[in-house]
Amino acid sequence: QVLLEESGGGSVQAGGSLRLSCAASRYTYSSSCMAWFRQAPGKEREEVARIDSDSSRSYADSVKGRFTISRDNAKNTLYLQMNSLKPEDTAMYYCAADPVNRCRSGIYSDWGRGTQVSVSS
Repeated sequence: QVLLEESGGGSVQAGGSLRLSCAASRYTYSSSCMAWFRQAPGKEREEVARIDSDSSRSYADSVKGRFTISRDNAKNTLYLQMNSLKPEDTAMYYCAADPVNRCRSGIYSDWGRGTQVSVSS
């Protein structure tokens, strides 16, 4: 059963922007930590941005200053605003959550299926 569903991926040119959304289908994640991950072909999955239950945010060094994670609890939706996109941002992007708030330990119990982002030079 899919609990999280991503959308908003697509193909853009370098320097462009995209906003990814992650909608929760049943469970309310307003008190949960959530994050965006990405995985490019042949590379390991990496955590791109995380928002904790206290609304503190953290970002991978590669996206700091370009990506912004946010959430709308009323809509039960997580967002990732991506600006100044680079070809190296090309990957499948996944959202994840952990209702027990173990994100800082790298533990996420709920995952989406991903949305593809492709950035051309």
